[in-house]
Amino acid sequence: MSAHEPTTPSAPTRAGWAWRPFALTLPALVLLAAVIGYPLLTIVLRSLSEPQWGAQNYVWFFGAPINLTVLQRTFTISAWVTIVCVICAYPYAYLMTAVGPRVRLVLVLCVLIPFWVSGVVRTLSWVILLQDSGVINSLLRAAGFDGIRLIRTQTGVVIGMAQVLLPFMILPLYSVMKGIDLRLMRAAQSLGARPSRAFFTVYLPLSLPGVYAGAIIVFILALGFYITPALLGGPRSTMLSTLVQTQVLSLLQWGRGGAMGVVLLVTTFVLLALAAPVMRSRYREAGRS
Repeated sequence: MSAHEPTTPSAPTRAGWAWRPFALTLPALVLLAAVIGYPLLTIVLRSLSEPQWGAQNYVWFFGAPINLTVLQRTFTISAWVTIVCVICAYPYAYLMTAVGPRVRLVLVLCVLIPFWVSGVVRTLSWVILLQDSGVINSLLRAAGFDGIRLIRTQTGVVIGMAQVLLPFMILPLYSVMKGIDLRLMRAAQSLGARPSRAFFTVYLPLSLPGVYAGAIIVFILALGFYITPALLGGPRSTMLSTLVQTQVLSLLQWGRGGAMGVVLLVTTFVLLALAAPVMRSRYREAGRS
């Protein structure tokens, strides 16, 4: 064999290279196990062991109608927040792909700036806007309309949560939309399709993966919201996170609070498992389109 002839790596060497990508993920896996896995396991164990070993905390949860009502309300409010975010984020993300680089930079900054402001500050600003004597009702009365009750209602909670979670819908949508060639719509119009038909038959199916990704992120984040419902909502808009806080911090019932958290987590996984086949089929259809 010549001194300059390349050598072929042996089997052990190739196996070592194959393990290197996995080794690079070890720090992240260890961090996730430390900050997510261990606390989650602790909550599950406390829900089964306090005040004594058994399923009494889960029996209490499902035996109290108020708990089931709040659980249903939590998913309902999260679904409405997701719908509002999709309706508001879709045209904004589409505009980001249609404008020039300078305007796009401004639009991206408008999406990122809320991340630099505390969620408490943003929620308190909505308290000022939505209260009975706030800016919105003052403008309505100045225009000759009757004021509407927005604070301490589910509507106010949905508005505040949608504003906080809107960037999490816009960014996945934009990441998908920027890869769609807008000339496809012009080509469809040149073949006789109206602009609306070209949009719904060409552009919309291609953008659905971004809609699904953003909707999942927003829905899951909305399920665990605490500050916004606590400040903008009332007794009729209480979410499960508020009950967990009451059980753990006010009543020191760690077992019952842990049972609530586990029920919410398991219910979320079940709904995602049921929706996954539908989203997967839609994703494949969008890819074929």
